[in-house]
Amino acid sequence: MDRRAFMGTAAGSLLITPLAALTQQTAKVSRIGYLRRTSREPADIAAFRLGLRELGYVEGQNLVIDERYADGDATRLPDLARELVQLKVHILVVDGQTTVRAARNVAGATPIVMVIGGDAVAAGLVDSLDRPGGTITGLTVFGGELVPKRLQFLHEIVPATRVGFLFNGTNDPTSPSRLARRERLTGAARSLGIELIPVEATSQGELPGAFAKLSQAGVGAVLVDGDAMFFSQRASVVDLAAMHKLPAVYAEREFADAGGLMAYAPNGSASFHRAATYVDKILKGAKPGDLAIEQATRIELVINLKTAKALGLTIPQSLLLRADEVLQ
Repeated sequence: MDRRAFMGTAAGSLLITPLAALTQQTAKVSRIGYLRRTSREPADIAAFRLGLRELGYVEGQNLVIDERYADGDATRLPDLARELVQLKVHILVVDGQTTVRAARNVAGATPIVMVIGGDAVAAGLVDSLDRPGGTITGLTVFGGELVPKRLQFLHEIVPATRVGFLFNGTNDPTSPSRLARRERLTGAARSLGIELIPVEATSQGELPGAFAKLSQAGVGAVLVDGDAMFFSQRASVVDLAAMHKLPAVYAEREFADAGGLMAYAPNGSASFHRAATYVDKILKGAKPGDLAIEQATRIELVINLKTAKALGLTIPQSLLLRADEVLQ
């Protein structure tokens, strides 16, 4: 081969190699759809990103995360889920059973990783925790077990005989897990000698009226149910509780961060960090139906001492010692 022929071949090789490498790199980019019924929670998505980064995924190189938020409006979930599926995401990461259902209805064969999804077996979403089957896996928490504890902790601070229960009746009212939670709550209230006063709020505009009803009913404290709308409007919920001088316990720690008295809840950020492991396994070929669903293990009691003082409450020392975090 003469010199000119050699140079031509070498130059062609130099052109082909980068193109081949680029094609290979593009093929390995993983696209994740991140869908929340709530508003955007920076700590959760940051924890999820950190979990993926620790496993070797770098946004802009081999990873794309498309985020969608319903801001507490469940009616938006089907369209948001459809948007993500149309982007051809490889996996959908979602929060809660309502979001799981919305995603499942449009996802087809796209795997779904749920985070704190409630009792998925009772809800009929998976076959079992050990072998979910189908396209859904992830992390769960049996909320029915946490609700009585919230009421008990609240009763230790405010031994009221009438306690309000703020709930959103549009949030899966007939789901087996939600009905089971209500039954457990009713039983716990009965054992503590508490008359439970349920008051419903289905939108932000109904929150002031709901708290007014609770106050007029003469409740001594309030248990706020876990709900995406409440979560998205947590600043308003906390402010209304303070305005009516009602001690309240919440289902997410972010309420305590926002000034709520107390929360007993799974650590959401830790769960989203753990969800990255499921994503990694599925991207590497594992079938979601073969990945056992884990129960969230980090359940935290958070007490806001500043709010307690503003309400004129003294937190029992025994409860302070049990708290995972006391906000001053």
